Amino acid sequence: MDPVSQVIMNPPDMSIQHLVAQADPVVKSVMALLVIFSFWCWAIIAEKLIEVSKAVKAIAAIEALLMTKDVQGLISHDGPHPIVGVLQAGTQEWRDGPGEHKDEIAAEARERIERAMRLEFSIEMRRLQKRLPFLATVGSSGPFIGLFGTVYGIMNSFAGIAAAHDTSLAVVAPGIAEALLATAIGLVAAIPAVMAYNKFATDLGALGGRVSTAIGMYGGLISKQPLPGKG
Repeated sequence: MDPVSQVIMNPPDMSIQHLVAQADPVVKSVMALLVIFSFWCWAIIAEKLIEVSKAVKAIAAIEALLMTKDVQGLISHDGPHPIVGVLQAGTQEWRDGPGEHKDEIAAEARERIERAMRLEFSIEMRRLQKRLPFLATVGSSGPFIGLFGTVYGIMNSFAGIAAAHDTSLAVVAPGIAEALLATAIGLVAAIPAVMAYNKFATDLGALGGRVSTAIGMYGGLISKQPLPGKG
């Protein structure tokens, strides 16, 4: 029976479970590392979806108050999200007053208040950006890690073919498939990571613009208000 007929009569097991089980230990290690990276990325994605969604809702509530120019409502605005703390930092700076500079003009007061809010927002932005670099790292390096497993697996397969002195499809195909599986897993880990990183980078950029606008609007409103006890 020729090799092609033999493969047709007895096809090799090409299921993913079998390919992983038969893979070289180095290729298995690469696959396991990529699977761990993938699960970690999805955990970060879920966390950031919740965090960014809450931040967007918080700034939307602040923007609604700003549109009404309800200064007292803004001063007393409270909430559990750290974005609200940006507004509160400006309010606190306004309440603390100009210190020794009793004749501070509105422009100077506004700059001082906005500076306090920008500082608070930079702290919150760092928190929101935490762990995003891991997504970028997996997105850029995942395919190459998988490719390393593929190259190593193919080298092993060719070495096995040379030792067996058999180039039939039944001998060649499983080894090549095992090796290519590592690249496939690398892409499965990298593609969602890249897409998520780009989405969150865009969302946080938009959020930063909205907060900067809110800081400017609130600074302009509150800097014109008389200090408590001096109205």
